[in-house]
Amino acid sequence: MKKIGVGIIGCGNISSAYLKLAPLFKSIKVLAVADLNIATAKARAEEFSVRADTINDLLSADEIEIVINLTIPAAHFEVTKQILEAGKHAYSEKPYVLTLQEGEALRALAAEKGLRVGSAPDTFLGGAHQLARAAIDENQVGTIIGGTCHVMSRGMEDWHPNPDFFFQLGGGPVLDLGPYYITNLVQLIGPVKAVSAMASASFKTRTIGIGPREGETVPVETPTNIHAVLEFCSGALITLGASWDVCAHRHENMELYGSEGSLYLPDPNFFGGEVLCATQEGKAKEIATRGHPFAIPNAKDGKGVDRANYRCAGLADMAAAIAEDRPHRCSLELATHVVEVMTAILQSAERREWVEMVTTCARPDALTPVQARSLLA
Repeated sequence: MKKIGVGIIGCGNISSAYLKLAPLFKSIKVLAVADLNIATAKARAEEFSVRADTINDLLSADEIEIVINLTIPAAHFEVTKQILEAGKHAYSEKPYVLTLQEGEALRALAAEKGLRVGSAPDTFLGGAHQLARAAIDENQVGTIIGGTCHVMSRGMEDWHPNPDFFFQLGGGPVLDLGPYYITNLVQLIGPVKAVSAMASASFKTRTIGIGPREGETVPVETPTNIHAVLEFCSGALITLGASWDVCAHRHENMELYGSEGSLYLPDPNFFGGEVLCATQEGKAKEIATRGHPFAIPNAKDGKGVDRANYRCAGLADMAAAIAEDRPHRCSLELATHVVEVMTAILQSAERREWVEMVTTCARPDALTPVQARSLLA
């Protein structure tokens, strides 16, 4: 398979993960990086032996066909629009956009230009979550009728030296971490029909706990403690708790309750982990991985825990899909629907009323172990 040339706009922390992991995949090759701060771009380029461009030069480079948007969330819409207007396919970090209107505008522009748009997260392509998908598709626990998701911690200020944007409009735990959970739910059980939620911001300011700004406070301008109920088109009802106001808890990351049993899933922020199945006949048992390559640990997280990290899998699948003329899994339609769900959660909490979805999407195709191996170099 011919490698598709890739450029990156935005050379912050997350860019190192893309640059480090892109060589794992045979369909993509990162050729250049760009940033508003050219010194930042040059430093990242030197670190990973790629070219440092200005943004305009990167967008006009003939050898670059896909541009990854790794800017801050508030800039995602404008930068992705710029990428499409330059005639390049776009792949964005999450959240893809911050409003449904922005998503629909990019959908129209992509259709007009005949270009692809993809978006993280791609962790749902991981071995653990595809194993859960297979269990559901094979009816191992019957029809999914309910479930719970919890993504809760004390916040970002303890580990991030510049956490300001996490607590501004467009930030918060739903828009920052919700994409992992909601995208995984959609790939497992289908699109969302309606949501209801309540939310609060428990603290007016946050104190930075690391780096040169340690001790400085930042204002909180968005809800940080959100509890929602999602009604799926399938009829399933899922509770989602997303909070940065919790010191400790004992909730599982994800549990899905079927008519014949239950599934316990690992954190969808990661590609791997244990998937347990419990039926009426006995205790929960781990489901065998079936040799999925995106379940194999290949890195350690900040706490020294072995993790499977295959970031760029969604990008590689999009590049392969372009070559094969098939739909890509981390699609614009999926990302737009997830954005609507997340923003509807916040709207519901603000208005204190149910919000019905106006978008929908198909479940992305499952990614089998054989298909996953075909993406690897």
